[in-house]
Parts: sequence; structure tokens; C-alpha cells
Amino acid sequence: MVVNFKVFKKCSPNGKIAVYLGKRDFIDYLSGVEPVDGVVLLDPGYIDTQRKIWVQLICSFRYGREEDEVMGLNFQKELYLASEQLYPRVKKMEQNLTKLQERLLRKLGPNAVPFTFEFPQSAPSSVTLQPGADETGEPCGVTYTVKVYAGETETDITHKRSTVSMGIRKIQYAPTKQGRQPCTVVRKDFLLSPGELELEVTLDKQLYHHGERIAVSVCVKNNSNKVVKKIKALVQQGIDVVIFQNGQFRTVIDAVETQDGCPINPGSNLQKVLYLKPQLEGNRQRRGIALDGQIKGDVGELASSTLLTSPDVRDTFGIVVSYAVKVKLYLGALGGELSAELPFILMRQKPTDRFKLVTADENMAIEDIPSEEKGKENYAS
Repeated sequence: MVVNFKVFKKCSPNGKIAVYLGKRDFIDYLSGVEPVDGVVLLDPGYIDTQRKIWVQLICSFRYGREEDEVMGLNFQKELYLASEQLYPRVKKMEQNLTKLQERLLRKLGPNAVPFTFEFPQSAPSSVTLQPGADETGEPCGVTYTVKVYAGETETDITHKRSTVSMGIRKIQYAPTKQGRQPCTVVRKDFLLSPGELELEVTLDKQLYHHGERIAVSVCVKNNSNKVVKKIKALVQQGIDVVIFQNGQFRTVIDAVETQDGCPINPGSNLQKVLYLKPQLEGNRQRRGIALDGQIKGDVGELASSTLLTSPDVRDTFGIVVSYAVKVKLYLGALGGELSAELPFILMRQKPTDRFKLVTADENMAIEDIPSEEKGKENYAS
């Protein structure tokens, strides 16, 4: 049998409730986000006891280490983005079913109930901060969960045996068009010294996909009486934890240093291309690096740049990620240094088969996700 598409399934520990999703990655197009469409299968004997079944879309934002939560402290906030009573229905279902939901309802029978949730426009992207080697518990970051449970109200304390929590991600893919090629020129003059030092830095393009190499063109014109002793280029990852006023951090992801062509003496010029490759390999032990939200079993990769419709439109519970190349000229202890910085975009490439439509004659494979996985689905179950 040829499998055309896959469906993710997870059951509650008591086996009475199961949730089905066609995908776990939902794309943010800036103009809107893909809806979360799925189906919940209920055991008929279980719901005959007049239990109420709820489904919720939850955004969790952990901003402190779980191991530091003592004396009643809690470094995690949960936002209930959407909540709906699935059974018994309190209002007539008005949503239009997707092709996937229609297929699942035909396959699963009359005890299957569809649901559809919309992400808020300003909902932050899924981002995880890499924990240190000695840290335990959930890593900091933004995660999303689809939760289905039995309870009297939507704020009930849930029982683990009758609860299903499946982790999902809200992600952004790289734009299809390149932006303007980044280029900058900086100059430095010196007190009581004639002339100036000029540094021009150009990147080969503005948008890079994960794993691509960055070519940094450096042009130095030394019209001063100082000597350039070495050149260093590096990639910095910027993290802005919006909830904190001083929550900005920068981490060097990759760097290269060279003395080839140096010293650059007064009256001399130098043109050189340096290569950088921002990737998680080589940074796996570095605490605090932003990673794309992870599904359990993923190898992980650096967090993509966060695209915003406007710099002022950022969710309070979000983490904004950016990247920049920085080039430094070292002039010695007395001359100081001259540096130039260029921002660029690093994002995952859009899969070519992402938007294949589900048709009635296609075969469906169901992937079971174990219900005994721990945690709030950061490395999500």
C-alpha cells in the first residue's frame, strides 16, 4: 500500500480519548496562521456517563528554570488561546470541515468529533532556549499544546488518566524572494592623527537557509597612520525576551579570525572574503542559544529569525530572534578597533510538498504517539 499522508494520534492513558492531527507544524504567514484542525475520538461507554469533554489550545511560556521553583515560585505562564466543549455539544457546529477531517470522520465513525482553532494574530513562534548540561526539567521558551480532557468546567483540575496533550509548533518559513543585499561602510579617524580608516562589509545575500554558508566580503582602506593587525568576523544570535525590560542577549554562533594580508600598513588596501556557517553543530553545549521549537525525536536546529509585521507588534510572551554578521579590525592596544555590523535573515526553507491536498482516494498512515511521555510537550509529545 502506498501511503499518501500521515496522521498523528495520541490516546489518554485510560484509552478512552484519542486526538488526531494531520500535522504538528502550523505556518505563520504574517497575514494569518494556519488553523489547527483535528478530530477527537471518544469511547462510547465513557461518554455515556454524562462526562463533559473539553479541547483547548494552550500557549506555555517558561521564563525561568523549573529547578529554581521553590517557596511557591512559578516561572511558567499558560495562556488559553482557545477552548471548546466537545461533548456534549452546547451549540451547533458551524465550521466547515477540512478534507482531512472528512476523511477521519468517515474512518473513525460516529463517536469522532471535529474541532478547529485559530491562532491569535500576534501569537509568538515556537522557540526553545537550550539548557545547560547540568540543568534538568523543562527548558525555557514558548511551546504550544492541544489538550483534550474530561472535566466539569474548562478550568477544572484535570486527571492525568483522562487527559491527552499533544505538542504542536507555530513556525515561519523563509520568504520566496531575497531582500536587498546587505552592505555597510564605517570610518574611523584618530585624535591628533591625519587621515581615516575605512571598512566596507558586504554579504552575498540577505536571506539564508539553515546550513548555508555566508560569504562576507571585507574591503579595508587604510588612509590613516595606524596599522591593522588582524581581522575577525563572527555571527551573533540576538534574543529579545519581550516580557523583560532588559531581556536582550547576544551569543556568538560562529567566528573566524585571520591575519592573512595583515598587517595593513598606512596607505594600503585589502580586499578579502571570509566564510561563516551558523549551525547548531559545535554549539550544542552552549547554554541559552535559541532553537526552533522541537518535537520529541528532532535533532533540533538554530531558531529561525522572527519576522514581524511591524517592530511594535510583538507578543508580550514571545521571544524575538535575530542574526547579524559583525566584522572587527584590530589596531593594537593604542589604536583600538573598528567594527561594522550587518543584520541578515536565517530561516528554514519551505518544503515543496507542504501544500499537497488530501483527496478521497488517498491512503492514510496513523502514527501513534506514546501517552506516557512526560512534561508539557516542550520536546513535545
